[in-house]
Formats: sequence, structure tokens, C-alpha cells
Amino acid sequence: MWFWFFMTVSNLILPVLMIVLGKVFVKKPPKQINGFYGYRTRRSMKNQAAWDFSHLYCGKLWRKMGWFMLPVSTMVMFLVIGKSDDIVGVVGGAVITAECMVLLSSIILVERALAKQFDGGIKQK
Repeated sequence: MWFWFFMTVSNLILPVLMIVLGKVFVKKPPKQINGFYGYRTRRSMKNQAAWDFSHLYCGKLWRKMGWFMLPVSTMVMFLVIGKSDDIVGVVGGAVITAECMVLLSSIILVERALAKQFDGGIKQK
């Protein structure tokens, strides 16, 4: 039971962080372009307008994704309550892998929005 509790709490950290940081990025984003804190990609750091846009867009996206993942992750973990540690570990690992894929997909979505907003769309070769 302790392992199930540990895995459940571990799997809820990423959605909660996405919700919290999403709110921070929308309400109080980093004011200046910096290499330490914020949504830092080559495209987002091109100019101040791109920096501001990327934080607003990413913040809204992370909040939506976090609020989606939180109940889904919780429900999936409740399906394995009382199961063996092996099953809990496999399911918990699958949940965190899926959460990481969702988080990484947000980078693609923000970069596409930045390209569309500031580069006139994504250039196809």
C-alpha cells in the first residue's frame, strides 16, 4: 500500500507543477528574456514580443493539460489500488511516461504557435 501511495503522489507531481507554473506564466511571467527561468527556446528568445507570447501561450496550455492529466492520472492509479507492487510499478511508470509525453508535446504546440505568430507560419520544404 505504501508503494501505491508513493507512486500515486509521484504521478501527481507533474500535473500539479504544470497547473501551478501555467498560472505563474500567465499571471507573472518573467519580464526580461533570460537563460535561467521561463520558456526558453531559440524562437521564444528572439525578441521580447516572442518571449511574452510564448509564456502566455505556454501557461494557458500547461494549465489545460495539467487539469486534464490530474484526474486521469488519479483515476488510473485508483484502478491498481491493492494490486501487487509489480503491477503498481508498471502502471505508475506508464502514467508518468504518458505525462512526460504530454509535457513534451506542449513544446511542439508552443513552437508552432510562435512560428505562426512571428514567422508567418511554418515553412515546408
